[in-house]
Amino acid sequence: MVTPKDLRKPPARERLHASVAEELEEQILAGELSVGDRLPAESAIAQSFGVSTRSVREAIQVLETKGLVRRRHGERTVVVRNDVSQFLGTLATSLHQLFASDPGYLRQLMDVRRMIEVEVAESLAHREEPIGPAFSRALAELRAAADSDDHELFAERDADFHAALVASADNAILTELYRHLFDLIISVIRVSSRVPSKSLERAYEEHARIHDRIASRDPAAAADAVREHIDNSAAYLEIALRQPQEKDD
Repeated sequence: MVTPKDLRKPPARERLHASVAEELEEQILAGELSVGDRLPAESAIAQSFGVSTRSVREAIQVLETKGLVRRRHGERTVVVRNDVSQFLGTLATSLHQLFASDPGYLRQLMDVRRMIEVEVAESLAHREEPIGPAFSRALAELRAAADSDDHELFAERDADFHAALVASADNAILTELYRHLFDLIISVIRVSSRVPSKSLERAYEEHARIHDRIASRDPAAAADAVREHIDNSAAYLEIALRQPQEKDD
């Protein structure tokens, strides 16, 4: 039976559905509601939380967007969340929609990349064998893309390189997260590559520097190389995002 754990003062009206969604999400992620379980009728949930059925429907819609439940006409809502991949996949889809509506989220993605990739590079450089064949192969494919002067291909190989970097950390959750953010990262790279002054050769050299600093087992230099590369990409991104606005002015 779904019951609110906290019977303190009810939240403001605009927060009612969020409060219900947060409570149900907590129960799902904690395993109190398992995959395949059906939620009580909306009227029963509404009565338990002291809210309207409209608030319950809005809460369930939030959970459905996150990939935690599934609704079908004429049936009670069922819990479908069963692994990290499914949850992250839905999260990536939601982020993609946000990026489409507000390019500002692209800047936030760059911050996320910086936080993750700098840490990964530094960690790899501490290892006895910091470079694996997949990472080196990704750099070689990036070299070939640069030689072909194919910007579209280079954008894809660029994203492959960063995915290989993160995968080298041997952290399943982190690798899965980057796999789902793959299309989003390509979107950022494609936007920043619109800037005419951005040379594929220079971009390749930045990636080669990251690879070489990790291979030389210099954690500080490896971290600096990644940070410098992402900072440069962020700067190009800012220029690219301003271009449409400047054309309109």
